[in-house]
Amino acid sequence: MGVEYDGSGFAGWQWQSGRRTVQAELEAALSRVADRPIRVTCAGRTDAGVHATAQVVHFDTEVHRKSYSWVMGGNANLSEDCRVIWAREVEDSFHARASAIARHYRYVILNRGMASAFQRRQVSCMPRPMSIEAMREGAQWLIGEHDFSSFRAQGCQSKSPRRFMHFIHVSRVEERVFIDICANAFLHHMVRNIVGVLTAIGTGKHTPDWAGEVLDARNRSMGGVTAPPDGLYFAGIHYPEAFSLPRHAIFEHLPADARRFDSFSHN
Repeated sequence: MGVEYDGSGFAGWQWQSGRRTVQAELEAALSRVADRPIRVTCAGRTDAGVHATAQVVHFDTEVHRKSYSWVMGGNANLSEDCRVIWAREVEDSFHARASAIARHYRYVILNRGMASAFQRRQVSCMPRPMSIEAMREGAQWLIGEHDFSSFRAQGCQSKSPRRFMHFIHVSRVEERVFIDICANAFLHHMVRNIVGVLTAIGTGKHTPDWAGEVLDARNRSMGGVTAPPDGLYFAGIHYPEAFSLPRHAIFEHLPADARRFDSFSHN
């Protein structure tokens, strides 16, 4: 299944006792469609306040429903801030998390003096002028395989801090700055910490080579602030072509070198 949600009203993806989560609401909705319990596995867990335009989940069931029924029935039982976009049967070898080749996040910054009245929780706001050229230069220090200890949260439970960064693409459309980040996998708060570093560079607080200094330090205290969750979107997951899963339209707006999905081989 492909799922999108506005994370503003959720305490994150993962089920938590007494708190509203995407997983709990999606499982409850699908269980009503199946008339029996459904448990889902997602491609990547999101924190409180983080959104998703292309989350992918899988579940095993012996219940037979048409794809249309899973989509429409699921949505009929979901709140309006969470929607099933597509559903299809896959072979038993598919796993939403383990089969993923790479994950793609997008961070959106409203670069103007005042916050938005319409997107209060969907974008982050930066009132100071930002140089996307400086941000692009700083981002290049992070491309490839590195130890990203400086960009992981202190409570991160990942066994290894090493990740392979496929691309970081920084662009501007009028007042909005977009940071597209794609890696084989991410550490806890890794994207928001990278955005925090690039924002400091973009506003002139640091020069672009500071990103390399932070990376080499392998020390979270060197990395500055963690960007707020409001502007962060889980924007897509890359799977082997053999699974023939839908690809989010966001990918088509990236430069050609960022769309060479068949070259993603670092798991």
